[in-house]
Order: sequence, then structure tokens, then C-alpha cells
Amino acid sequence: MIIIIDKRIPVKARTALKKYGHVIELTTQEITYESISGHPDIFFCKINAKLVIAPNVPENFREQMNQFKIEYIQGEMAVGPKYPETAAYNAVFTENMLIHNFRYTDSRITDLSGDAELIHVNQGYARCNIVPLKNKKFITSDQGIHKTLLRYDLDVLYVKPDEIILPGQKHGFLGGCCGVWKDSLFIIGNLDHFSEGEKIRKFVSEAGFRIIELYDGPLFDGGNVLFV
Repeated sequence: MIIIIDKRIPVKARTALKKYGHVIELTTQEITYESISGHPDIFFCKINAKLVIAPNVPENFREQMNQFKIEYIQGEMAVGPKYPETAAYNAVFTENMLIHNFRYTDSRITDLSGDAELIHVNQGYARCNIVPLKNKKFITSDQGIHKTLLRYDLDVLYVKPDEIILPGQKHGFLGGCCGVWKDSLFIIGNLDHFSEGEKIRKFVSEAGFRIIELYDGPLFDGGNVLFV
């Protein structure tokens, strides 16, 4: 198992993840703004077993991906210094739907989505704001996304993002704190430190998932814990 993370997530969370697989730490310079410069969900989008990557992912990181035989397809659009040039790969793919603001989506992502239903949301940072669980259950920290997904008859829990830490920003987003692998939801932080934590615990449990909290502290937006 290979796990891609932002190098800057809390040390205890990085250490905890090493029990589940080989951890690759992402860092970039002078590509985009500092808060998200190492976020996997800015540079990668996973569709089934395929990973679509931005063409300007640093070469040293590509070498690590090749070393561990991670299959990837290069996207068309480079990540840029500011939004929406940072949103091309920040889409959510499930087994039968692709969720994003399709004004910004890299064409390789839509090409690979096949017959998946395309659900357009106004938020370009869709993956930052969505935790996809099975059986059409989602958690989101964006009110607009919440309203849109409800129109598609999906089971959606909304939580406020105000307490989520993202250095350099007022707050982060819930999807950026999380990673999903099989029936486990990994969270960078402990839900005891989040005022709506019990709502999340209940919703996730009812979806048939277990929660793995990676360190005892506030929720930290590291741009997703990406399992490949």
C-alpha cells in the first residue's frame, strides 16, 4: 500500500500512517500558494485504479512513483499559482459518479470517468470539501455542495469547517483532513476536538465504516490522505 500525504501534516499523524503502508511525502515549491503546495488533492485525482497527475508534479516525486510502480496518467493542465488554476484535479470520483466544477476539470479526468454520472457543483475544491463513503453517502463542509448533492437524492451530512486547521488560511475543509481506504475513514485529527465530531462518528458508523484517528489533536487539512 502506498499513501501520499503532504509532508507538513503533524508528525504523529505521519508516523501513524506508516503502520498501514509506505508513506510518500509531497512537497513543491513555486508552483502554487504555500497553504496547499503539498496537498495531494491539488496535484492528483484517483479514478478507479488510475491516478491522473498534474504535468508539473516535481520530477523527484515522479521518480518515487516509478520506484513503487504507481501507475499514472499525466493530465493536460498544469497546477497554477492561484484558484481556479489549482482546481483541475480536485474532483471526486465514486463507482458511478464524478463530482466537480466542470468549468475547471482536467479533460483526462472526464475522459476516464466513462459512464459515470457527472454532477456539477460550483465549488472547484470539490475533493477538499467532500468525504465520499459507500452507498451514496457523503460528508461535506460546503453548503453549496450539500444542497446540490441532496438534489440527486444522496445521503449527505453537512458540517461546518470553521474549526479545521489549514496554516495560512482562516480554516481548512473536511475532505482535506480525510482519506478513505476500503471500509476505513482515516482522519488527520481526533473528532473529540471537533464540535460536530459525534455527528460524524454516527454517520460514518451507520455507513459501515470504522474511523481511524491519526493523532490526538484538532482536525488538520493536509489535502487528503491518498491511498494508491
